[in-house]
Amino acid sequence: MAEAAAIQGTVPSPARRWLRRTASLAVAAPLLAGFLPGTPAPEAAAAAGTTAAESTKGAGTVDVSLDTLTPSAPVEGDTVTITGTVTNQGKQAVTDATVDLRVGPRLSSRSEIDEVSGRKAYRDGRDPAPLGGPYTVKIPRLGAGLSKDFTLSVPVSKLELDEAGVYQLGVSLTGQTASQSYGRVLGIERTLLPFQPEATEKKTQLSYLWPLISTAHVSAETGADQQQTPVFENDDLAAELAPGGRLHEMVSLGKDLPVTWVIDPDLLASVTAMTEPYMIKNGTTEVPGRNQAIAERWLNDLEKAVQGRKVVALPFADPDLASLAHHGKDVPGSLSHLQQATALAATTVETVLHVKPSTDFAWPVDGAVDPSIMAVATSAGARNVIARSDSFRDDLSYTPTSARPIGGGTTAIVSDAGLSTAFQGEMIRAENSTLAVQEFLAQSLAITLELPEDQRSVVVAPQRMPSTSQAQAMAKGLQSLAAKRWTEPVDLQAAATQSDPDASKRVPGSSAYPKKLRAQELDAGAFRQMKLTRDRLDDFQVILTFPDRVVPPFTNAISREMSTSWRGEAPSATLYRREVQDYLANLTQEVRLFEKSDLTLSGRSATIPVTVQNRLLQGVDHLVLKLKSSNKTRLKLDGDTGEAARPVKIDGGHSQSVKFDASANANGPVTMTAQLYTEDGTPYGDPMTFTVKVSEITPTVMLVIAGGVLLLVLAGVRMYSARKRAAARSAEAEAAAETEADATGDAEDGEPGAAAPSEDTDPEQPSDPTPDTGSESGDPSGPGEKVDR
Repeated sequence: MAEAAAIQGTVPSPARRWLRRTASLAVAAPLLAGFLPGTPAPEAAAAAGTTAAESTKGAGTVDVSLDTLTPSAPVEGDTVTITGTVTNQGKQAVTDATVDLRVGPRLSSRSEIDEVSGRKAYRDGRDPAPLGGPYTVKIPRLGAGLSKDFTLSVPVSKLELDEAGVYQLGVSLTGQTASQSYGRVLGIERTLLPFQPEATEKKTQLSYLWPLISTAHVSAETGADQQQTPVFENDDLAAELAPGGRLHEMVSLGKDLPVTWVIDPDLLASVTAMTEPYMIKNGTTEVPGRNQAIAERWLNDLEKAVQGRKVVALPFADPDLASLAHHGKDVPGSLSHLQQATALAATTVETVLHVKPSTDFAWPVDGAVDPSIMAVATSAGARNVIARSDSFRDDLSYTPTSARPIGGGTTAIVSDAGLSTAFQGEMIRAENSTLAVQEFLAQSLAITLELPEDQRSVVVAPQRMPSTSQAQAMAKGLQSLAAKRWTEPVDLQAAATQSDPDASKRVPGSSAYPKKLRAQELDAGAFRQMKLTRDRLDDFQVILTFPDRVVPPFTNAISREMSTSWRGEAPSATLYRREVQDYLANLTQEVRLFEKSDLTLSGRSATIPVTVQNRLLQGVDHLVLKLKSSNKTRLKLDGDTGEAARPVKIDGGHSQSVKFDASANANGPVTMTAQLYTEDGTPYGDPMTFTVKVSEITPTVMLVIAGGVLLLVLAGVRMYSARKRAAARSAEAEAAAETEADATGDAEDGEPGAAAPSEDTDPEQPSDPTPDTGSESGDPSGPGEKVDR
């Protein structure tokens, strides 16, 4: 990183003037100490001059905040304006206070810049003297706990910045308190002032990555409808997309900046899902999402912003390469899933944004690498690995070009650690943002001035998920470089084509990997859980008639389980993995064997039904139901075997009763086991057991039963015959009575006055036989009876 790299050039005149000031004061201080032993009196301190009167004792009593500095990189003719606030943090009022501006000296290396940025206390005799004159602000009294705003405006010509370079700029408050009634510095804040009035002959090529990455928001669940409505873990993504949100600011600012967009395709997929109906988990229930318009607007803005720009697509869900390398590569399937995530990246970005991205870049966390990380990163097809200079160290006196060919067709893109970390931390306070911007500009100018005759290419890889305030500070820093006086923007692909032959090409060893980062990694148990989910998904999809409705949501969820965003969020990562597993288990259990009660089998043969239930929205196929007898001597299936199998195919929301032929040979209970299998013989779901009680029918029992049936038949025949004879007798009696009545009538006809018989009538002869048949009946005939009609 060339922290000790010297900025070439002669010592400028402001530095010489600053040296003369400090030298004279350094000589005066011992003389005064000789004449006035002990602690100097206020009068003596005042006589020693402004700087001699200042003492480190009491420094820090007043907090000095620099809220704005404009312009950030002035040129000749500009006026530098600084606004800020002084706050009395002590218990006594400060009186006769003066806010002063201190400039110089010119800093000669990047390490000196780092030292100034980290310095907080005032250093008597080493900090430059106040600029003085009209460029001060008087504060007669500043009560304890009170604050006062100030503004300092100084023409650049008065700052005595005669040479290009980076200068220290400080704002201090000098005053006194009741306990120490002589002037001394009570607070100071330092920043950096880059001064490059004219464009350098060779500009540093600066490639700035602009990351659009978020956490995992979409669950593996989908709604119980044909549209498969996605279910979100929460509605936090909508807040990020809304005006003022983090992702909204990244797009709004990035569209006007010369940056390379680095995008996680999962973010695009999640926002696209939000443009349609979606659900949000709300405790044990789900509620409809209402932010479709916000998602639609954000995607439209992003699509416009990236047109004609370079876009790098990370593997889907931004998998944690270091965790994979250190804990996951030995778990089968982990690396292949990384390859799938890389393949999905290009398709997703092209579909949503209509631009063709680069997918040959890998970005480990914080750019920290070792041999195993490099191997994993390149296993998915990446040819360029974005590292960082605090991991990939150089022993050079300057900052080298970022690209390093390390063999095997792989290039390490070593981003600059100082520039990449310039905007980390809390940037909501205006002071923090201002100081970060000034340091970023100063470091970039220092890089250019290290070797002004050589052009180099430097990559800046900031934090993965900048906050809103961090994004605003980053944008301000890049906007301040728009004049292109010492840098010029290039995209990441262009930066990867240049290299420095003297730069280190040795990949750091595993022992150099930061312990803090290693402690945040996903452990091997997490990757084993992911494998278990993948295995269950593989077993489940083979029985589905429409596997595309199930496989993609779970595949994407597994990718999200590997996400870099889980670093520092171990409990949340564990919960997400468990929810994915539980949901998949619930789906697989929708196809199951219906519980069966024990049954009794009477007779030598019977049919045993087993019910398979499918409560999914789609049909299932390629399943086999096997039924096994625990005692095939007592109870056999399908002839002479103790096991039988039947294919199973069921429509969604239906059940199927699968029948098995069974034959019994002996009495007693038999345990039956039913189990579903996929066609390749893999058990599906849990087995079900039930008991069949066999009651065998012997020949003796059959004879007894047959005898009983015969007796019943004979009794029925006897009863029928008796009833028929009784009916015949009744018919004969009726016929006899009728004959007797006819005879009585004939006698009455022979009485006087009776008509004589006709001559044409043939009277019945006494010798005619009497009919021997009964009268016909219209009632139904009895069983077995034959009736003539």
